[in-house]
Amino acid sequence: MIRIKNEDEISGIRESCRLLAETFSELKKIVKEGITSRELDDFARNYIESHGGRPAFLGYMNYPASLCVSINDQVIHGIPGKRKLKNGDVVSLDLGIDLDGRFSDAAVTIPIGDVDKDRLQLIKVTEEALYRGIERAVKGNRVSDISEAVFNHAKKYGYGVVRQYCGHGVGLAPHEDPQIPNYPGGAPDPRLKEGMVIAIEPMINMGTWEIKVLNDQWTVITADGMVSAHFEHTIAITRSGTEILTKLSD
Repeated sequence: MIRIKNEDEISGIRESCRLLAETFSELKKIVKEGITSRELDDFARNYIESHGGRPAFLGYMNYPASLCVSINDQVIHGIPGKRKLKNGDVVSLDLGIDLDGRFSDAAVTIPIGDVDKDRLQLIKVTEEALYRGIERAVKGNRVSDISEAVFNHAKKYGYGVVRQYCGHGVGLAPHEDPQIPNYPGGAPDPRLKEGMVIAIEPMINMGTWEIKVLNDQWTVITADGMVSAHFEHTIAITRSGTEILTKLSD
């Protein structure tokens, strides 16, 4: 069931998203060669809690951390630990916040040091695909309009678009209906309506779209060992248009 949010609920979700955007802004300042993924997780958790929020992923379906840190061939759900970021790495950070029962979700992929041009292009195209999807996320369109926009942009470059995981509704819980696939035909195709809050999140691989899940039952990697990128915003379909909630104002 798709949960349509009223103005008060969207206002609370907006505050959660603002805190998430601020957390990412601070987190990006320390994402550099030599830092461990656990240190990034600790920073994110402390920042969120010190500002009155709760990490939405911590304990969700028994996930053991606040932040997902996925490096190179890790697509999503990388569990933070002792691994240090290295020059040339590509690291995806996925984070959600529960602020007084209002949930936000976003992700970003960051190059570490001197990253080769092929990896930089993958990051650029994945972020572009996110915004292509957001452009189509308007009242009256369907979920498939978002999916096609993301998929078509990625395929121009011959990239693999992950199919087993997708975007989703969000706001009153970490994950809600509807599913927002990144390829056409992947789910039911409801029309977008005022009051819907959704997270759009392309997961794009340099090679095949196929993936594997490691023995930790969380970390998703590319089946061919090639690099992956991941971007995500929470957006709201409002009376005045589509609003990107997890983006700081310029």
